[in-house]
Amino acid sequence: MCGYCQSTVVRHGDTLARLGKMAELFNDFSPLQLQASGVYQGHHFTLVGRQQYKYAQGTWTEWYAVLDDGSAAFLSKDNGAYVFSLPATLQREVPPAENFRVGATTAINAKSFSVASNQQVALLSAQGELPHLPALGVPFAMVELRSADGEVLSIDYGPASSAQAPVMSLGRSVLLDELKLTGLKGESAKDEKGQQFSCPNCGAQVAVTLATSKSITCRSCNSIIDLSQGPGAALKHAIQDEPVSPLIALGSTGLLQGVQWQVVGFQHRMGHEPDDPDEHFGWSEYLLYNQKRGFTFLVDAEDGWSLVKPVTGAPSFKAGAQSASYLKTTYQLQSSYQAETTYVAGEFYWQVTRGQKTFNRDFASGSALLSQEETGSEVTWSSGSKLNGDLVAKAFKLDGQKELFKRVDAKPLSSASGVGCGTVIIVVLLILFFLLLMSRCSSCNPNVENCSSSGSRSSGGSFGGFSGGGGHK
Repeated sequence: MCGYCQSTVVRHGDTLARLGKMAELFNDFSPLQLQASGVYQGHHFTLVGRQQYKYAQGTWTEWYAVLDDGSAAFLSKDNGAYVFSLPATLQREVPPAENFRVGATTAINAKSFSVASNQQVALLSAQGELPHLPALGVPFAMVELRSADGEVLSIDYGPASSAQAPVMSLGRSVLLDELKLTGLKGESAKDEKGQQFSCPNCGAQVAVTLATSKSITCRSCNSIIDLSQGPGAALKHAIQDEPVSPLIALGSTGLLQGVQWQVVGFQHRMGHEPDDPDEHFGWSEYLLYNQKRGFTFLVDAEDGWSLVKPVTGAPSFKAGAQSASYLKTTYQLQSSYQAETTYVAGEFYWQVTRGQKTFNRDFASGSALLSQEETGSEVTWSSGSKLNGDLVAKAFKLDGQKELFKRVDAKPLSSASGVGCGTVIIVVLLILFFLLLMSRCSSCNPNVENCSSSGSRSSGGSFGGFSGGGGHK
C-alpha cells in the first residue's frame, strides 16, 4: 500500500500492477507504527503492514510482522489489549465456520479450546506490505477459540471469492513493554486533536478523543451517539433521561496498581436473578485507558470495588457447574444473573447502547475475581481483584470524599474481644443502619444507585467486563 497516494500494488513474481486505491486509515492512537521493531521469544521482528477490520460491535487493528528468520507473525488488538500470534496449522481439514458454536468446547490438535467468538468481519483499510491481497469491504467469517492456559486461536476464512484456505494463527496476550519495542510514536493520545461534530439531537459540539470510539455521549443532552459508521456518516442516537452522576469524573486520571489510568467511559448496569425478575440490583463500571496497557475496568458494586481486565484465555467451565478453573486457580460460583445497561457516558471502543443485555456469571477465590459475560455471538471472560474504597479515592485524588467510596466490604470497626460499651453502641448503630436500609427499599432507585430490593446481596453485581462483549479483537 503506497503511503503517499493510497494505491494498492500487487506483485506477481517480478511484475507489479496497480489495482486502485485503499481506503483511508483511521488513527487508532496506538503507539505502534510501521518499521517499529521488537523482540518476541528471542526473535527480532519488524512491523511492516497494518490491516483494520470492522464487525458488528466495533473495529480492531492487526499488524503484520516479519521475524528475523523470514517467518510471519501478527500483533493484534484483543479486547483493548494486545496478542502476539504466529501462524498455525490444523492436523486435519479446518471445519466450516458454522460448525463452531459460541460457548462450545472443541479439540484442536489434541488440545481443548472454547469457542469465544464467531463473527462476520470485513476489511476497512490497510497500510504497508501484506502477505496476500486484501479484499476491501467484503464480509467473511472469523472464528476465535481460547484455551484454559491463555492461548487464543484465530481462524480467518477470508472472502469466498478469494478461494483461499482458512488461515490460522495461535498467540498469547502480551504487554508492549515486554516486546522491547523501538521506533514507536513519540506522541501520546492526549496530544492528538480529536474530531468534532454536532450532536444529532441537540446540535451541541461533541469531541471524540479516541478515534477508535464506537459510541459517545453528548455532554449537553446525555444522548448516546452511534459512531460505528464514523462521525461523517448519518449518526444514530438514543435519548437518555435520568442522568447518573459518576463518583469519578470523566477525564480524571488515577494511579492503580502502578499504572496511570484515565477515565474515558462510564456505564451503569442493572441485574436480576433468572428465578426472581422482580429483584434488581445495580452497579457502575468505569472504562479506564492507558496508551500502552490498553483498557481495563474499575467496578463499583454494592459489595466493594474491583479492578478487572478481559483475559485472553478461556477458563475451564461447564454449564451448570459451581466452579471455574483458570491458570491453576479454582474459583467458586457466586451468582448468575441477567445484566442490562441502563446509562452510559463518555467514549467506548465498542458500540454501546442503552438496553444491551448479557448473561453474567461471577466467580471468586478469596480476593481474586473472575467474571463471564455471554451474548449470542461471543463469550467474554474477565479477571481481577478487589480494591479498598479508600485506595480508589486516593488514586483519583478524592481523599476528601473517601466516605462516599466505602462499601459493605469494609473491615469491622473494632477487633477487641469481649462486649463493652463500644461494642453495644456499634451493634445499636448497625441495627439502625439496617432499619434505614429497609425503609429505603421502596424509595431506592436502582437505575441511579447501587442498591437491591432485598437490602443486601452476596455478590453485589458484576465483577467487571463489558455490555455486549466489547470486541473479540
